[in-house]
Amino acid sequence: MHRSDSGSRRSLGPPEGELVSIDGVADRVETILRAAPIVDGHNDLPWAARVTCGYDLARLNLRDTAGATHTDLTRLRAGRVGAQFWSVYVPASLSGQDALAATLEQIDFVRQMAAAYPADLALAFGADDVAAARERGRIACLMGAEGGHSIACSLGALRMLYALGVRYLTLTHNDNVPWADSATDAPAAHGLTSFGREVVREMNRLGMLVDLSHVSPETMRDALDVSEAPVIFSHSSCRALVDHPRNVPDAVLARLPGNGGVCMVTFVSAFVSEQCREWGLELDAYVREQGVDPADRAAAEEPAAEFLRRRPRPRATLAQVADHVEHAREVAGVTGIGLGGDYDGCTDLPDGLTDVSCYPALFAELVSRGWSEGDCELLAGGNVLRVLRRAERIGAELAARRGPSLARYTADGLPGH
Repeated sequence: MHRSDSGSRRSLGPPEGELVSIDGVADRVETILRAAPIVDGHNDLPWAARVTCGYDLARLNLRDTAGATHTDLTRLRAGRVGAQFWSVYVPASLSGQDALAATLEQIDFVRQMAAAYPADLALAFGADDVAAARERGRIACLMGAEGGHSIACSLGALRMLYALGVRYLTLTHNDNVPWADSATDAPAAHGLTSFGREVVREMNRLGMLVDLSHVSPETMRDALDVSEAPVIFSHSSCRALVDHPRNVPDAVLARLPGNGGVCMVTFVSAFVSEQCREWGLELDAYVREQGVDPADRAAAEEPAAEFLRRRPRPRATLAQVADHVEHAREVAGVTGIGLGGDYDGCTDLPDGLTDVSCYPALFAELVSRGWSEGDCELLAGGNVLRVLRRAERIGAELAARRGPSLARYTADGLPGH
């Protein structure tokens, strides 16, 4: 199913004739987010810091980034963010030891960032740490690695990332890894290989969340078949509303109640607006017609600017994001939803959600549609913290029964020893 970009669904709105004042909505949102601050699943500020200032915090004033990034401490506070999964992303163009080294540099930056702002930030390695940070008035800093290439096909490397604080691994990024298929690459493994299934089992044993954003539907299904713990989608929206390969099909969302996992709806314009998705495809086609690979951003800059002059970029809206939240709730249930904005990981965001200060506006929209305070609290962070606690508990139980996996990747895709 595809939805028009004009208007938004109001199926959960207040009863006919009942009006909620703007002030009343604002007061309710403030109450909700005081009780349950936002726990966001995905923010790429660490990579933005690498690109903009070479990780030099003396050059990037995180209290006010003055338009350089979507994220700073002032706006995180305004957005009522209580915990953030910082993505320790590295591009899929890096592989093997290069990818692993760059991931370690990303982890190092998150640790440096928390140390540089101790009155505002606190490293967190689990749900209890998130609660402790909140009690001290700090924003909890969790970490997630975005792409299986970060472990260089090594379960030992996976364990070391966990030891350094990484609490989820996205199984792929935009390209396949040797043991799992991406949503945006040609099928190779047709899901998970046997080594890929071993990766999932070892993540379960560690208590590390299995993140299925970026993976193909076949990989999603294989991981759900294998995983003994709840999975997450750290930053994905609903494919029934926008037919983007990065979005989650309803058949997969429908499995989340049985698994106990969550889909953390993202704000990327091309994922939440069909019109924006189609415009992006037209842009890529035009760039290719000029003999340029759209993935080569430097070479594509000139033809892309020409296309933009001819075809202005359409705008996605906050209401469309709310539509995705509501659809995910309808299919996965209210316990299967969360938020993963992908701030500083994309260039185009919906009107009304342009930086990390904007989360309250989304909740105002949902409250105006009739969402209860309890359901909003689950969306804000209650669900993902429940998943994190359950993964920790299952990890402890599994670790008591089995030791670290000695499987290693072999060229035929089978676990070796």
